[in-house]
Amino acid sequence: MNYINRIADLELDKRLRAFNAINIVGPKGCGKTRTARERCKTVIEFQDEEKREGYISIADTAPKLFLKNEKPILFDEWQDAPKIWGLIRKDCDDHPEAVGEYFLTGSTAHKVSTPHTGTGRISELMLYPMTLFETGDSNGTISLSRLIEDKEYDIDGAEAKLNLEDLFFCVCRGGWPRTLAIKDDHAKLEVARDYFRQIYTKDISAIDGIKRNPQWGRTLLLSYARNMATLAKRKVIFADVQATQQVSDATLLSYIETLENLFVIKDIDAWMPQIRSKTSIRAGKKRIFIDPSIGIAALGVGPEYFYNDLDTFGHAFENMVIRDLLAYAQAHDASILHYRDDNGLEADAVYQMADGKYALIEIKTGANAIPSAESSLLKFNQLIESHNETVSKDKNHPGILYRKPDALIIICASIPMAYTTSNGVKVVPVSCLRD
Repeated sequence: MNYINRIADLELDKRLRAFNAINIVGPKGCGKTRTARERCKTVIEFQDEEKREGYISIADTAPKLFLKNEKPILFDEWQDAPKIWGLIRKDCDDHPEAVGEYFLTGSTAHKVSTPHTGTGRISELMLYPMTLFETGDSNGTISLSRLIEDKEYDIDGAEAKLNLEDLFFCVCRGGWPRTLAIKDDHAKLEVARDYFRQIYTKDISAIDGIKRNPQWGRTLLLSYARNMATLAKRKVIFADVQATQQVSDATLLSYIETLENLFVIKDIDAWMPQIRSKTSIRAGKKRIFIDPSIGIAALGVGPEYFYNDLDTFGHAFENMVIRDLLAYAQAHDASILHYRDDNGLEADAVYQMADGKYALIEIKTGANAIPSAESSLLKFNQLIESHNETVSKDKNHPGILYRKPDALIIICASIPMAYTTSNGVKVVPVSCLRD
């Protein structure tokens, strides 16, 4: 299968101009090796059964021989030969002027301790599962970064590529590159289901050699799936698991840390603008899967299930959109946060750029939710305007002026085309979106 360009290629090429070595990390099966291989002239695969013993022997006795190969060099599954890390680190020190010569990729289910970090020498790049734009499910007619940067950007009339039924399938299939090589749609769904089984039966123990209870791991993943894209507190998740399993909070916490290290689950932090000092901001973390298909597999449902449960689909859809936003944000030096306060003001996602620009984003399934989402977003503008007006009254001791959002965006599953509301809110079909 031909290589499909990744959003992360932009960030990867930028890093290659500054560092001599890149360590690509991310969930199993997200395309780390293929992405690195595209840029390398030599590939050392420590899992190649025909060459494995020879490679390991060289790595243990004379690892410098590897560096005589034509560069750039990819060391795939480098954890099987941990001396490689130190070898590359030292070569980076010895040749500070060199860039883009080494790539490291490895299994998330196999962590090794290295005597030295690669800070300042080996840059670490996160590769997310494929976005809808990368899988070809989005036509990419609307650029998210341009929406924020360009006030005159006209998106009106851009037509959606997918309908709601298509998106049912997308959240279940996930963004796994392997699925693009499979023709049968039912077979594509098996990739995420198998990944889910591997996580709790093998990976949670293989990552550090500590034997863990598969049933506890499976039940924990199920609880996360029930609370997908919510601000559920950990004590709620623990109670959910402990309703059927005899396991302590401390043990469950260690399982969560393991799942985070495996790049299975991820927490989205709260945005803290401090524009409402008298209002309690819910600083809880939003619970998501690195790909919603893992959570759907944990629930044991398929695309047809959502015909009768749009609420669950709404959470899975939000998780999928946030997955894509994370990949887009990384390519543009941005971060993804969320906001909710006790007065009901919220933004499902806050796209915060490095230069201070930001967009407030609501993620909705149906067109009927757009008016309330727009109202919520507009309240932010009103709140900031009111705050800035108040603090500006004291000319001798003016308070802090807050920047208004550079874009107000609603990402929707089921609208046929993009449009701009009379209040300037951009309404975007998810199947038009790209970075």
